[in-house]
Amino acid sequence: MGEYSRFIDWDKMDSTIQDQDAKELSSTELQDLKQLARQGYWAKNHTFRAKVYHKLISDIPCRTVTPDAHVYRDIVGKIMGKRNSSSLPLPEFVDNSLVPTYCLNAEGVGAVRKIISCIASQFPDISFCPALPSVVALLLHYSRDEAECFENVCRILACNDPSKHFVDQTFLAFESSCMTFGDLVNKYCQAAHKLMVAVSEDVLEVYSDWQRWLFGELPMIYIARVFDVFLVEGYKVLYRVALALLKYFHKVRVGQTMESDNVQQDIRAFVRDIAKSVSPEKLLEKAFAIRLFSRKEIQLLQMANEKALQQKGITVKQKRQNVHLAVHAENFKSEIVDVKKMRDIWSWIPERFALCQPLLLFTTSEHGCSLSRFYSHCEGHEPTLLLIKTTTQEVCGAYLSTDWSERKRGGNKLSFFGTGECFVFRLVPEVERYEWVIIKHPELAMSGLEQGNNSSQASDAPLSSNPSSDPSDRLSPFLSARHFNLPSKAASMFMAGAIECIIIGGGDGQALYIDADLNHGRTGHCNTFNNQPLCSESFQIAIMEVWGFQDTMSS
Repeated sequence: MGEYSRFIDWDKMDSTIQDQDAKELSSTELQDLKQLARQGYWAKNHTFRAKVYHKLISDIPCRTVTPDAHVYRDIVGKIMGKRNSSSLPLPEFVDNSLVPTYCLNAEGVGAVRKIISCIASQFPDISFCPALPSVVALLLHYSRDEAECFENVCRILACNDPSKHFVDQTFLAFESSCMTFGDLVNKYCQAAHKLMVAVSEDVLEVYSDWQRWLFGELPMIYIARVFDVFLVEGYKVLYRVALALLKYFHKVRVGQTMESDNVQQDIRAFVRDIAKSVSPEKLLEKAFAIRLFSRKEIQLLQMANEKALQQKGITVKQKRQNVHLAVHAENFKSEIVDVKKMRDIWSWIPERFALCQPLLLFTTSEHGCSLSRFYSHCEGHEPTLLLIKTTTQEVCGAYLSTDWSERKRGGNKLSFFGTGECFVFRLVPEVERYEWVIIKHPELAMSGLEQGNNSSQASDAPLSSNPSSDPSDRLSPFLSARHFNLPSKAASMFMAGAIECIIIGGGDGQALYIDADLNHGRTGHCNTFNNQPLCSESFQIAIMEVWGFQDTMSS
């Protein structure tokens, strides 16, 4: 069957990949490789795919001293000793991960454990890498011998290009990637996220499984197609495919009874049987149809999540309940929402803040209906959560990303601030979250800012400068200028405060207006919230609360 067939059980392998004529790479330019990889140009010939993998991996920039095939041949005998490969214990850093066999024969299954053990001896800095068994098993299908597979995996692990990232190798990186995935689900798979919140006690636990869906549960023909693109485009592809899997899971399962009382197990089973629902080509098509943030923006979000974990002392694996805390029922008391509804709200907020507990900062029942007292109690806290209950029992609110003290930058003039992570929501009569439209439709960012500039001229309110004309220089309003030390052009318009009122909204409309006595408010149809009413057009406030985010992890 050829030089790349030593470890393969061809009875398990897709027969179509043996039949296609061999091809050659017509170009090695990145844009051409992206197109070829997405099209599956090398997916139909096993030998050709193996050669392309070797070429792509050999071009990865690596640390000066990266273990190669010669190192493997030198150390494998010492590490193995007289033990049988099937009895080799896996290193602790794989975290009891599945060791997929895919289409490997008996020799290949044993070789996976040998290679992982040798990698562990050469990479003492790896502390957490549950994806490694799958990567080794997959690449072994496209290797002439164990040493070649070892060298290819080592090059992926030793990549030193700061713009590229392939495999998480520490618990901090892994956990922050899970948080980042949860943030992306919250933005791009809202219907699926709503289902997860409804059927799962801990939605963050569900999302922590996202890498396992890819590196463990996906069948061979699917993960190989994902890997084709992954080697060219990097880590972002994994987020895309995992989001697509969740979208398909929701599409198939919405309205159905879950097969078990554990949605994690249901998703795993769905991914294992993905062939019943969608082809590899359709899965990738769905993945690349998602208008995801740029690689730079995702890296910034990942950095913010890592920073949040570090500040709370979470750098090594702990029990999940010590990492992702739900709202504690025994410590929570609100006159507007119960614990269940607060947990629903908590599932919407960025995951780096979901690590915190709610802390009541201001309530009109205790502090009175004074806007100045509202500011004094809320300033110095970022982010905050606003809850409003009207005299007609409607309940709505807003997640506000930025410290209210930012309003002072405009002097006595009304000025907008905040970031695209802000959102408003309604809890009664129905639960609904309204996102900033620019997040869902990045192409509206320019027009939104232009509208903002027009409205600012009308109100004489100072706003951030116009974005760069180079699209690659523009950053999504999802990211906070304050958190990431970005230029002011990344700032946005969502919140506004002055002595006479507060406004939550942006662009050319005002979504939620609350006057200085904190007794009256009104809403308007606003592009910011897709022309959906938040609550009654004019309303009286029965009670208003503002909640901060208390760090309980490091204490």
